[in-house]
Amino acid sequence: MDLWTRPRIAQALATCDMAAVLEGVRAARGWSQGDLARAIDYSQSWVSRVVNGQQSLTIDQVRDLAERLDIPLHLLRFGGAPARAAPAARGVNTTRRRDFARVVATGALLTAAPATTPGGTPDADHRPVDVTTAHALRAITGGQRRMDAGSCSSHLLPSAVAHVHLCEHMLKQAHGTAFSSELSAAASEASGFTAWLYADQGDMGSARAHYRTAVNRARQAGVRLLDVYMLGSLAAFEADTAEDPHLGLGLVQEAQHVLGPSAHPTARAWLACVGALAHAGTGDRSAAVHALDQAEREAARSSNTAPPWPWVFAFDQAKVAGYRALVDVRLRRPHQARRAFAEALAPRAVNPKQSAVLQVELASAHADAGDVDEAFRLAHEALSTGIRFRSERVIGRVRSFRRRYAGPPARCVADLDDRLLSLVSGIPASG
Repeated sequence: MDLWTRPRIAQALATCDMAAVLEGVRAARGWSQGDLARAIDYSQSWVSRVVNGQQSLTIDQVRDLAERLDIPLHLLRFGGAPARAAPAARGVNTTRRRDFARVVATGALLTAAPATTPGGTPDADHRPVDVTTAHALRAITGGQRRMDAGSCSSHLLPSAVAHVHLCEHMLKQAHGTAFSSELSAAASEASGFTAWLYADQGDMGSARAHYRTAVNRARQAGVRLLDVYMLGSLAAFEADTAEDPHLGLGLVQEAQHVLGPSAHPTARAWLACVGALAHAGTGDRSAAVHALDQAEREAARSSNTAPPWPWVFAFDQAKVAGYRALVDVRLRRPHQARRAFAEALAPRAVNPKQSAVLQVELASAHADAGDVDEAFRLAHEALSTGIRFRSERVIGRVRSFRRRYAGPPARCVADLDDRLLSLVSGIPASG
């Protein structure tokens, strides 16, 4: 039997259900999702989102997939030739076909017709969005994220804020079109990244506002994993940076409800770790340890390979160890924290600002264990990074570390005090 006339695939073609078509082709040819992604020259994470119903397709993408998989276009009711259903597809409900036809017609008009002014005349400087807009906006956010590893947040922030405004403008132009969902997702990512930059600059109010916008736009996009990612990011911000673990825990619980029990292991492991951090902040050791154990089980699953968008890297055991170390610091278990840090800080390419935050946490573990010289050495290194990148997040962590230290006076303590004082007074530290 020809692949396209098999009952399930024929029905999927007749209703333009591309998620079912892709899954049917993959199963029929014995491919993994990675094999399918390579065959159609798309990323595996994109294929996963389509197959799981988390990614809508543009008309051009439907046409492109059909060409790459040699799908006869007339079977998709898409291509101008008289449609002739395969025998197994007769009797299929036509509602979805009519909906798809309306999408095709709308998309064609949007990409072909110029916008008009209120008077009805074409406006050459005001074009509607098209199938490339969301991808272009997300590429800009991706580039800004990559630059964050080696740049000052204060340098990136103006362009990030301007990019949020651009995304919101394009989203407004996409209202009522087939592109609205993708533009909402792009706007969510831009706002989430801008929130991260504001938090690094110590502007908690602006960070919180942008995180909330990111959550709202993710929900408008209807993308469950993006919704969870932004809720979890806001939860981590509240529990850790803003030091409100109870609020963070409530946001984690909401995100877990949205996520559901059968999500990708990376998403489940990450969210469990954020929850563990919030539990530790409330002093609930048992709940924190339980959440970390759950995260380790999820990270160890064989299916935890290619991460789902918007995650970039799979959440592995080293990342779980990093959260375990943070939790142990908050629970005042310095020896366990140092062991976990040793596993988490294995040689790897890391963002220096994030690495400095971890150094301060490790410094706290050493101080609690009585190793004052090593604790303050780490704090000095972290402070140097914070000054170099003008990161209020890092500098603030060092200040908090110094306030919490109640041990004996020492030369290393006095040196850190001098450096912190010089940041406020502008007078260079002595020695």
